[in-house]
Amino acid sequence: MAVIPVELAGRPYEVHVGAGLLAELVTHCRGRLRKRGVPIITDANVHSAWGDVVENALRDAGHEPHWRILPPGEATKSWEQLAATVNWLLQLEVERGDHILALGGGVIGDLTGFAAAILKRGCHFIQLPTTLLAQVDSSVGGKTAINTPAGKNLVGAFHQPSLVLADLAALETLPARELRAGYAEVVKYGLIGDPAFFTWCEQNGPALLDGNAALREYAVAHSVKAKARIVAEDERETIGTRALLNLGHTFGHALEAETGFSDRLLHGEGVALGMILAARYSARIGLMGAGEAERAAEVIEAAGLPARLSELGLECDGKTLAAHMLHDKKMDAGTLPFVLMKGIGHAFLARDVMLDDVAAFLEQELAD
Repeated sequence: MAVIPVELAGRPYEVHVGAGLLAELVTHCRGRLRKRGVPIITDANVHSAWGDVVENALRDAGHEPHWRILPPGEATKSWEQLAATVNWLLQLEVERGDHILALGGGVIGDLTGFAAAILKRGCHFIQLPTTLLAQVDSSVGGKTAINTPAGKNLVGAFHQPSLVLADLAALETLPARELRAGYAEVVKYGLIGDPAFFTWCEQNGPALLDGNAALREYAVAHSVKAKARIVAEDERETIGTRALLNLGHTFGHALEAETGFSDRLLHGEGVALGMILAARYSARIGLMGAGEAERAAEVIEAAGLPARLSELGLECDGKTLAAHMLHDKKMDAGTLPFVLMKGIGHAFLARDVMLDDVAAFLEQELAD
């Protein structure tokens, strides 16, 4: 098992990466579960796969699990589910010193973390990520949010977990499409600042996706270490370092909005295609070579992820996609920063991108 510290002043916590952590849940929580009753928020799919394991782990240690089982999918990150979840926690008489368990992927982690952030002005929660995407990205760093009709993650809070237990065994029950979607976030760490890790992904990605346990552990642990360093340096995205983690997200969120935040395009799939679009746009404006941009695209496409905008079958134009970006939470004084690349492993924050030019680029990509 790898133990990775997230060094935040006054609020450090650990990320544990290994197989079998859910079965040993109480041991790893080390006294954080201070009451007999333990609230757990999950979705129906995860509960079916891992509910018994968590239930038995808690009951064997003398705890009584209280389950809130939500519908799977991005639509769960809503005002309605947030309000119902907060009311449920209040009915359980959860106190500020208690810990809520978030068992699931990024949707459950985001919703639970936001509920914990606002419940009684802040109580504790523990992330139990069961998807590759959540294990390498969304469970670490304290970004919590829900979606609104205006866009993705526009209402939320920074609220760090007390502990993250990334059980690699959970990846064995993950649908192949979900696994591939999460792998996009692994590749991202290579693209933003680690060319050697990108090469590692190039060489090992297919075997990792096929089930090689050692490769999965290395990929998750390496990604979490990278995220932990960035979060420790720039927790609230104020100096720009953490913003690099948004590579592909501005394009990707626009695609998610156009597809209605539905299963038509999973978040990781949107990020994957968004990273390709960021690379190709970077090449279009002369920041990186076209060959390097296509190298990035080939690694993502080799993982079975969408690699061409035209393949999504969208019934819109480039201006429509660019208009979705106006609701991006990173807008600053009317300007939208874009994470672009000067090469693989050399991402940077560009503050002079014109949305009209992006719209024209997207129009061309829709036609290709």
